[in-house]
This record gives sequence, C-alpha cells and structure tokens, in this order.
Amino acid sequence: MTAHAKAQPPMHQTAQQMSLQNWALVILLGLVWGGSYFFGRVAVAEMPPLVLVMYRVSIAALVLHAWLLLRGPSFRLALPHAGSFVVLAILNNVIPFSLIFLGQTEIGAGLASVLNATTPFWTAILANLLTADEKLSGRKILGILFGIAGTAIMIGPGLLHGLGGPIWAKFALIGAAFSYGLALIFGRRFRSVPPPIVAAGQLTASSIIMVPLILVVYGFGGVVSFSTEIWAAVVSLAVMSTAFAYLIYFHVLATAGATNASLVTFIVPVSAILLGAVFLQERLESFEFAGMALIAAGLVTIDGRLFRAR
Repeated sequence: MTAHAKAQPPMHQTAQQMSLQNWALVILLGLVWGGSYFFGRVAVAEMPPLVLVMYRVSIAALVLHAWLLLRGPSFRLALPHAGSFVVLAILNNVIPFSLIFLGQTEIGAGLASVLNATTPFWTAILANLLTADEKLSGRKILGILFGIAGTAIMIGPGLLHGLGGPIWAKFALIGAAFSYGLALIFGRRFRSVPPPIVAAGQLTASSIIMVPLILVVYGFGGVVSFSTEIWAAVVSLAVMSTAFAYLIYFHVLATAGATNASLVTFIVPVSAILLGAVFLQERLESFEFAGMALIAAGLVTIDGRLFRAR
C-alpha cells in the first residue's frame, strides 16, 4: 500500500458525514461547475455535441498531464488501473457529457440543471443497493428531496419555459444523472489513488475513446471551423469546469463517499444564478432566494450536524 493510501481515512468513517473542509470543497466545485452549462450552451450553438465532448475531455486531459509533469505524482501510477479508467471514463464522461449536450440542443439550462440535480437521488439509491457503508436514512432522503425541490423553485419561470422540450431530451438528462450515480459508486475503488492521477486517467481514457470516433464520423475539417467565441467557451469548459473541477471532485469522493460527493449538483444551479448576479448584474428574484433557502435546508438536513447539536 502506498503512503497516499495510508493517509486516506477509512471510508466507513467518512461516508456518512463530511468534514467542514469537504463542505467547502463541494461549494467550490459547485461554483466551478456552475459555468459548465453556460459554456456548453454557448458551444453547442455551432459545435456538434459529440465534438464538444471530444474537445472537453482531450483539452482537460492535456492540462492535467501538464499539471502532473510540473507537480507530480507520476502518471505511471495510473497504468495498473487502465481497464478501470476506461469504465470510469464511459460512465463519468462519455455517456453523461454526450447526453447532456444532446439534451441542451432542445431544452434550456434551467431544466437541464433541475434534471441533473436528481443525481444525488440516483446515487443514494445505488449506494444503498451496492455498498455496505452508504445506506439510505430518512434524514438523507428528506434532504435530497429538499434539494431537488429547491432547485426546481429556484429556476422558477425558466423551468416552466423549458418544460415544452421533447421527452427524449429530458430522458437524456435523467440518463446522464443516473450515469453519474453509477460513476460515483464505481469511483470509490480509486480512493487509494491520488486524485490528480484519477482525474488524468479518466480523461485520458475518455480522449482515447472520443478522438478516433469523432475523426471518423466528422473528419478533420469538420472539427476545426468554429468562431473565436465558441473556442473561448470550449477552452473555459475544458480547463476550469473539467480539469480543475475533477481535481476537487475525486478528492471529495475519496474522503466523503459517493452520496456526499453527488450533492454538488445542488450547488451548481445556485452558483450559476449567483455568478449571473455578480458579473452580469442580473436581478435576483424572490423565488430564487426561496429555492436557495430550500437547498440550504436540504444540505443541512443531510449533514445532520445542527440536529445533533440541538
């Protein structure tokens, strides 16, 4: 066992309650991922969804390999897990990214955020069935329902506007959330591997899958002719909302468990709305504050710290 593996706390000690540090990382991850729906919506205006997936994973993989060269550890640590990284790449990148971008060609970012917020629900059910240390509890179920309801309320009229999209697009987003849940459960096996290695291994495997596929389907000429605005959105999506985000994500997954790591999907729409208010001077509505309060209540309920103190 490596020194890093010894340093990791046993999963049974961390799966049910997160430390304050992990809560801070989940909030930071939600802020980083909050821009992913915006960047994705901008990019799919010109770029085919599967081409966007290819660029997202391949650029992010290159960024993480540069990180490993500068900061370490060696990527050789990933080689014994090559087969598992292919499975993780399919469940956590190829399938959900493709379904999300396909769905976003027909439905708005608001409804997409709400459907993606069902990830903790699917993760909690899968964890209850497939793990011994992340069982469902009434408090956890109640907190997840609060979170989903809060997300729907916070989107408000934007959600109602997006309800008219085709049913296949909605099922695509739900399928993405379910795939994320499976990936969170599968990703538990990497908790003895340094998070930068897991992130780089997953995205490298995703690139190996997507690059040949896209070049065969679209050809080289079909994947480069896009505007400067589109390329800016793609690079932002790959560097910030993928490479940097997965460094945080796999640390939280290793130390706090699958269900707790999935809670970031409640933070994402909150951060997207707050970023719009800060940088675009968008006015916050009362229903948005109500939704945020309900999401906060859900997270407090799941954490349970306040109830035990009382």
